[in-house]
Amino acid sequence: MAQKLWEKNVKVDASIDLFTVGRDREMDLYLARYDILGSIAHITMLESIGLLTREELDKLTQELRNIYAIAEKGDFLIEDGVEDVHSQVELMLTRSLGDIGKKIHSGRSRNDQVLVDLKLFIRSELQSVVELTDNLFTTLIAQSEKYKNVLMPGYTHLQVAMPSSFGLWFGAYAESLVDDLTVLQAAYRVSNRNPLGSAAGYGSSFPLDRSLTTRLLGFDSMNYNVVYAQMGRGKTERIVASALASIAATLSKLAFDACLFNSQNFGFIKLPDAYTTGSSIMPQKKNPDILLIYLTKEQRSLMNLIRLHPVAVMEVPFREGEIRYVVESAYLLSKRKRKRIYARTFGHFDVFVDGKPIMFKSAKAKEFLAFLIDRRGGTVTTDQMINVLWEDRPNDESTQNLCCKLVKTLQRELRAAGAEEMLVVARGSRSVNVESFQCDMYELLDGNQKIKARYMGNYLLDYSWSESQTALLDHILHE
Repeated sequence: MAQKLWEKNVKVDASIDLFTVGRDREMDLYLARYDILGSIAHITMLESIGLLTREELDKLTQELRNIYAIAEKGDFLIEDGVEDVHSQVELMLTRSLGDIGKKIHSGRSRNDQVLVDLKLFIRSELQSVVELTDNLFTTLIAQSEKYKNVLMPGYTHLQVAMPSSFGLWFGAYAESLVDDLTVLQAAYRVSNRNPLGSAAGYGSSFPLDRSLTTRLLGFDSMNYNVVYAQMGRGKTERIVASALASIAATLSKLAFDACLFNSQNFGFIKLPDAYTTGSSIMPQKKNPDILLIYLTKEQRSLMNLIRLHPVAVMEVPFREGEIRYVVESAYLLSKRKRKRIYARTFGHFDVFVDGKPIMFKSAKAKEFLAFLIDRRGGTVTTDQMINVLWEDRPNDESTQNLCCKLVKTLQRELRAAGAEEMLVVARGSRSVNVESFQCDMYELLDGNQKIKARYMGNYLLDYSWSESQTALLDHILHE
């Protein structure tokens, strides 16, 4: 296990480590590329003030670029026992270059390191948000012009008030987005100030050139006061979250209007059939479920939401790709009236799509899917994959790369079988979408006694690692 950067002669209790670190390793994967960019700028500055030789700078820069390429491919992993992304990068450098790798921490603390990572990450993500918002703005303006002469009633208190037009309605949301982007611009400016060099809040005794790192990283300016740089931890995130909430509020109101205008009482707009769902008893219904994806944190709101039977409910913070995954799942559900994928875990493990078994080319990929199903939607890390699937192999970079290849193989095989929605992959973790398929084991645990009639042998009898679950399931089956 790697030693933490701050550890001296005292070993921290494992329970304390678990409590303080929490999901940091998982969330830090988002920051890997930005941590490396910050490190490249920092060592360039260290060389300029004589704390690194030119040869050391060249070696460190080249190796950091190699690590960046790994992160860009999505293969960067934080090993068990390594506290955060900064420690992992330094560990990889030290393995490759020896003690030279440790020099990247000179004049820095993890405090200013995580701050610069977050600001670079936020800056990049905000740029993407602006581009997406601009696309929507352009669309709304085009629709506003197209439908400017198409009349519709104007409402106050949901009562017909004055004649209006669809062009005016589209244009209203376009202008709302202009105000939202004004707020977002302010958030970007707060994010675009360099905290690197503030260390743990009181600067460094080294003659750091903070102006140089500011220019290298493309910041508008720096956080001049090193104390305030640390005081700002969490402040930038709050400002950005507020700005994003402003855009979200506009989109929420637009979605509400669209749902209302799509209803039979209004009938102003018609959503494509592929993006609506129906009713099992009321065939005339076309529900705009795709617009009813709610994001909430408040228990009261959540309970109100559940009464509406939404497609999905998510709690913040979300994992990478989760929103896209939910939207795609909503679309897939809108096209299906039943679950067409069935996983059989009793006897020989098999997965069926529309009654036909998936003929897996890779036995290991099939076993990995069985392991994910056994976890019932729980996430599986790379280390867990190695412990179960390759227990005889060392947990080294080669085996970790093998895990990445296996995940891609499983994705490819499921996609070919038309069952890609089963697998959920985020940085550093994998799981199954339990809502996308039926499973005999899940049905049994849910109290479905009919499953006993389909009993076909011991639980996942092909895999020895399933023994811990077998006793419980056998008891339920034979009680």
